[in-house]
Amino acid sequence: MKRTLLAIFGLMAVAAIAYFQLGVEPVPKYDVIITNGVVYDGSGGGGQQVDIAISDDRIAAVGDLSLATADTYVDASGKAVAPGFINVLSWAVETLIEDGNGESDIRQGVTTEVFGEGVSWGPVKPEMKEYAESRQGDIKYPIEWTTLGGYLEYLENRGVSPNVASFMGATTARVSVLGYENRAPSEEELTKMKALVAEAMEEGALGVGSSLIYAPAAYAETDELIALMQTASEYGGMYISHLRSEGDRFEEAVDELITIARESGAPAEIYHLKAAGTQNWPKMDRVIAKIEAARAEGLAITTDMYSYTAGATGLDAMMPPWVQEGGYEAWAERLKDPLIREQLIVEIATPQAWENLYLAAGGADKLLLIGFKNEALKPLTGKSLAEVAAMRGKGPIETAMDLVIEDGSRVGTAYFIMSEENIRKKIALPYMSFGSDAGAPAPNPPFTLSGAHPRAYGNFARVFAKYVREDGILTVGEAVRKMTSLPAENLKLRERGRLQEGYFADIVIFDPETIQDHSTFDDPHQYSTGVNDVWVNGIQVLKDGDHTGARPGRALRGPGWLGWKETAQTQ
Repeated sequence: MKRTLLAIFGLMAVAAIAYFQLGVEPVPKYDVIITNGVVYDGSGGGGQQVDIAISDDRIAAVGDLSLATADTYVDASGKAVAPGFINVLSWAVETLIEDGNGESDIRQGVTTEVFGEGVSWGPVKPEMKEYAESRQGDIKYPIEWTTLGGYLEYLENRGVSPNVASFMGATTARVSVLGYENRAPSEEELTKMKALVAEAMEEGALGVGSSLIYAPAAYAETDELIALMQTASEYGGMYISHLRSEGDRFEEAVDELITIARESGAPAEIYHLKAAGTQNWPKMDRVIAKIEAARAEGLAITTDMYSYTAGATGLDAMMPPWVQEGGYEAWAERLKDPLIREQLIVEIATPQAWENLYLAAGGADKLLLIGFKNEALKPLTGKSLAEVAAMRGKGPIETAMDLVIEDGSRVGTAYFIMSEENIRKKIALPYMSFGSDAGAPAPNPPFTLSGAHPRAYGNFARVFAKYVREDGILTVGEAVRKMTSLPAENLKLRERGRLQEGYFADIVIFDPETIQDHSTFDDPHQYSTGVNDVWVNGIQVLKDGDHTGARPGRALRGPGWLGWKETAQTQ
């Protein structure tokens, strides 16, 4: 036996010497090799049949790996292999605390969730924590962080399947310093707000996000936003905004965003580009022309969208900002005042200078109630505002006011305000990315205690099913680019968004012929199908369509993060 072992070791030594003398490289060994798939690398081009190797958290090789070996082989025959998808506008801030798997998105191939539409989950002062915890709905949790960087680390340490990143909320900066007051900040207050932006950028924020139709965000003037962005731009940050109007003042609101980009020197993106309301649908062509003129000027203006004709927000989006000043409690008290109620019944039914989604939708029958906190009101989930008003024998506007008071919340509401024709135009834009504007729930409690917009379960799958396969507006390769390398480059996410050697191994395998959304407004809590396998940072989180239980997601940081300077490590 001893002689046999010596002989084996001798042969191995001879082989090693031969490799060295002949210049022959040893056979490479990887953790995973994905074979036989059609690889869409994120560049937007057609697919190629090449192999992908994973070692640790990185893509180790791309090409013909038939001579290599691996611990695990994955046969992707008949499937597309792509970089993991990036959800540019995610509200999974609470759903990932409740359930770190994030399955509604993971099962569509989403590997990165980006937060911060106006509100960010940090910084939070003690009084803000107390208020936020009192406003929680079906998902309840203690707020155990104080900064935006602390929140991202909290998710990473808690364990989540997707990567997470965030903008600093312009609203959060304003509330931290001014509370819910409807006024401009003083110079001293603006300096404090800019300091909060700088702190968040150094903690890894991607830039500043605003949501200008809502109180108290609506109280901010353009100059205030420019000042915040001038600070963020010093760190390489981006401005991203829910425009001040997507309806009657849509074009003026786009002009404001372009002005902020020009004055701050920062790139800017329009959240969920849309023309809201039948009378505003024709404005889309003029807005696209404005964007493309700005791009031709040299400004980095981009857009994102979700793939549905209905948006979702709250009943606050049909009420004027002045009635909401001071936060929910002050708003609810005003709604109890008979004189104010009479005034609102007239004001909401009449075009005004503020954004009114009740008028944009065209009536109470186009408002679907999808989210209540109050158990007594949950049976109303899925009914239109018109139906509930008829049940109660009241007008729809008065009913909306009653529901806000009774529920202790703004009441989750879907508004049917967009045209399919415009969706098709937008999807074809070369600078268009995708964001669900929703959480990442699962079809079980506590998520099923409320309704949901179908975009929470189907936004990305629907692009492939309807606008690639059915309508032919995009190729598979171009749809992949819009979900991967385009947002990664816009957001400055390092070494993400491409299937390229040395990049992080965020990878999805899906079938372009069968990928399909199933969620509807009548039955929203249904997973999409057609995505087979997903890896996040080299760890498989979806295998043969089932979640593995792995939670390897990381906090991804923007270009201003101090960690880039303090260490030589990348994200």
